[in-house]
Amino acid sequence: MEFEIVQTKDQGPKMVSKVISFDEVVKTSIETFRDTFGCDPDIAACAPGRVNLIGEHVDYNDGFVLPMALPMVTVIVGKKNYTPSTCEVVTCVEGIREQKKAQFDSSSLARGSPKWLNYVKGVMFHFGQSIPGFNAVIHTNVPIGGGLSSSAALEVATLTFLELLTARKFEKPGDKALICQKAEHTFANMPCGIMDQLISVAGQKDRALLIDCRNLTVQQIPFEAEGLAVLICNSNVKHELSSSEYPLRRKQCQQALQLMGLKSYREATERSLDALKGADEVLLKRARHVITEIKRTTEAADALRAGDFEEMGKLMAASHNSLRDDFEVSCHEVDILVEATLGAPGVLGTRMTGGGFGGCTVTLVQKESVEAAVKTIDTIYSRKVGGKYKARFFLAEPAEGARVINLRAY
Repeated sequence: MEFEIVQTKDQGPKMVSKVISFDEVVKTSIETFRDTFGCDPDIAACAPGRVNLIGEHVDYNDGFVLPMALPMVTVIVGKKNYTPSTCEVVTCVEGIREQKKAQFDSSSLARGSPKWLNYVKGVMFHFGQSIPGFNAVIHTNVPIGGGLSSSAALEVATLTFLELLTARKFEKPGDKALICQKAEHTFANMPCGIMDQLISVAGQKDRALLIDCRNLTVQQIPFEAEGLAVLICNSNVKHELSSSEYPLRRKQCQQALQLMGLKSYREATERSLDALKGADEVLLKRARHVITEIKRTTEAADALRAGDFEEMGKLMAASHNSLRDDFEVSCHEVDILVEATLGAPGVLGTRMTGGGFGGCTVTLVQKESVEAAVKTIDTIYSRKVGGKYKARFFLAEPAEGARVINLRAY
């Protein structure tokens, strides 16, 4: 469910549902395929976006992360077109300004335009098997560019679709995630970690996923709290710093690791930071975030297991402070959002989530206080950013990962 606060003349503020449902996404995909290609699709797959509860910017530093899969997904429907390698793909995703229909050859894949298609091509390139010609339609209800990993949802949905198309099956979630990560590295030119792809593959209902990013082992962590809600707030801010600052942060983390004389951040403790004192203040801050964030994430998993959501909330707030002050990937608007949220009714904890420089926050809040909390946050945020940005709010619970869709149900 997504809602936002609107004003009505006679009733005052109220919540209005906005997210298109899973069924609507699938039905629109089928109808678009039928209208475009003159027949019905015979295979379909989907994969979810994600929100990371805690563990930011440590997945590429051998750390632990604790995401959950979202109910919002990217859907791909299609069928073979019985050509050797001609592929035609259409997207009906709103907000994409590039061309929405493209044809290409699966035997000679290369980056190009439109940019959204590079994620599909990248997965095909690294799939490890020749791919026959196909027609497909892509649709999603994962917000694009909002820090909820719409890119990984597209990559993992593509991989799941290709498994159906070719009858090749990858048994290990880590193998699937690595293919999708390579696609993003090589075709989207974004040196991401492994978290987004792995949670999109392996998410489970009512579970968060503790991922050891050093060896890709996972633990399903129960996340069942009847009185609590996970509230996601999209700041609707997207500063373009992320494309340049993300690889810089990776480089700084590795430089700090070398100065500490270590091979992995898993060998590091806060005492290891002594080697950086007086040498480079920026590298000290980057390393301090990574070391303390890895510790916070394992403590958060323990808190979830114990049902200690007060402790979980405190750890989330500490995580945001570290991302803001030591890793310097937050921004003024998101900091306003976090500050407003922490002062709202029923909130246990909140933090920025995703790569940073805009995007979303994730919050633990008492269900009975959700509406009051949203009204408070919305009012403060709108006032302090001068009405320049309109926050959007989503309620979410841990959902399933990538899966096949039974088209007979539609």
